Amino acid sequence: MTPQPLPEAGAAVKAADRAHVFHSWSAQELIDPLAVAGAEGSYFWDYDGNRYLDFTSGLVYTNIGYQHPKVVAAIQEQAATMTTFAPAFAIEARSEAARLIAERTPGDLDKIFFTNGGADAVEHAVRMARLHTGRAKVLSAYRSYHGGTQQAVNLTGDPRRWASDSASAGVVHFWAPFLYRSRFYAETEEQETARALEHLETTIAFEGPATVAAIILETIPGTAGIMVPPPGYLAGVREICDKYGIVFVLDEVMAGFGRTGEWFAADLFDVTPDLMTFAKGVNSGYVPLGGVAISGAIAETFGKRPYPGGLTYSGHPLACAAAVATINVMAEEGVVDNAKHLGTAVLEPALRELAERHPSVGEVRGVGMFWALELVRNKETREPLVPYNAAGEANAPMAAFAAAAKKQGIWPFVNMNRTHVVPPCNVGEAELKEGLAALDTALCVADQYTE
Repeated sequence: MTPQPLPEAGAAVKAADRAHVFHSWSAQELIDPLAVAGAEGSYFWDYDGNRYLDFTSGLVYTNIGYQHPKVVAAIQEQAATMTTFAPAFAIEARSEAARLIAERTPGDLDKIFFTNGGADAVEHAVRMARLHTGRAKVLSAYRSYHGGTQQAVNLTGDPRRWASDSASAGVVHFWAPFLYRSRFYAETEEQETARALEHLETTIAFEGPATVAAIILETIPGTAGIMVPPPGYLAGVREICDKYGIVFVLDEVMAGFGRTGEWFAADLFDVTPDLMTFAKGVNSGYVPLGGVAISGAIAETFGKRPYPGGLTYSGHPLACAAAVATINVMAEEGVVDNAKHLGTAVLEPALRELAERHPSVGEVRGVGMFWALELVRNKETREPLVPYNAAGEANAPMAAFAAAAKKQGIWPFVNMNRTHVVPPCNVGEAELKEGLAALDTALCVADQYTE
């Protein structure tokens, strides 16, 4: 579709937004939201007729792009048949969505509890783990993000936690592996894995194994920087959990449903958790939906004992119909394989080539359609392009880079000193190369801040 300039309409949308919409994670008077007129496939456009290649996939959820006709039709058909129904009933769309998800989850994660999104999926996974074990503490990594609700944000490791951290939520943070910025003075992946696992087990020992209900990890951390865990780490965490009777929770909200070139990132590591949270890509974000995939042992805990939790819109028919259509589209159109193929054949080599030419790129890491560039001032010292949690003038280099990317026609996902490359999983090769060329130009601006 060719965007048509409609500046007056855009001005009206913008005015109403600034008058009445309260935006998340923002100082309300300091933001300037773009008024978006439409979206299709891998692109969206504003009311001035400017079109952007979306290198953010929304918030890393439009895994099949915007306005896929088969999913739109499924939502329309479901709305004409049954727009909504209470969660206590068996509904075709809900049952089919659960079946299709359970077919793809690893191991015996065959029971699906539906939520409205990823944060409440994490909330319920933690509640299930605590009730199953009779223990209170949950361990999570510093470099992590698990959601904005009270328990989920306390589990989160990044600075968004600080304002809401009550220090009484039963959460203990630990260092997960990240060789580029190792907290363990490791020089190889093998050392990083061994030392990170030793650190985790020592943390458990000092906290008291009998007090720890769960360990929760993003299979591959998302907004924290897309740090693919080194070989053996997740398997080692699985062994530690088994040793101490701790529930292992994998957060696949961002990494799931094709993002890594597999249905779930856990498949890359041949590991099965006890609980797995999901959202976002399950229906490409077309209607809010999330959930928890539950193992047989934990499901049995609530076989004759009521689970004390639920949501009014759990398994909402419109959301579940969108999930059924999305999963079927992904299977029929080879979306997961596309993410794997283009990630390996196009994205990885291109990003590594950019790293060789741009002094601002310290490291490239990722898999499938899930990549990050670590931006630095100095490749030798690895000094970040901007300080940790930078704001205002301190964040000027990243702001300048983001502005340059938008000027080149791509909408970037920037966080601290990283830019993420996370286009839709069904992006075309030509579109991907177009975006990479724009990224190349934008990185020249980041280069200006290097030493």
